[in-house]
Amino acid sequence: MPNIALDLGKQVTSFGVRSAYGEPQDVDGVSITPVALTWAGFGGGADENDNGGGGGGGVSIPIGVYIRREEGVRFEPNIVSLLAVGIPFVWVAGRALARVIRALKK
Repeated sequence: MPNIALDLGKQVTSFGVRSAYGEPQDVDGVSITPVALTWAGFGGGADENDNGGGGGGGVSIPIGVYIRREEGVRFEPNIVSLLAVGIPFVWVAGRALARVIRALKK
């Protein structure tokens, strides 16, 4: 019996690069390449009677695009994703700053 997990692993070796950087699109002489944060997972198992099952899943979060013009290449972030990443960072930085200020007052 073939090992399904190994077969899936071989099929998705380049999955990350292809899904993280989409195919470039040309719009009015400007090349746009989408960028995303992606990850996937697969699992499976069987018992001694070869009864088993498996499953998998993945997530892709768009984080921005690379825009290529005659002047050069620049990255434009997705504002919603930037806020989603920034809010926990600001919270942690605020907590750390509050502790530093409290320590300096003593």
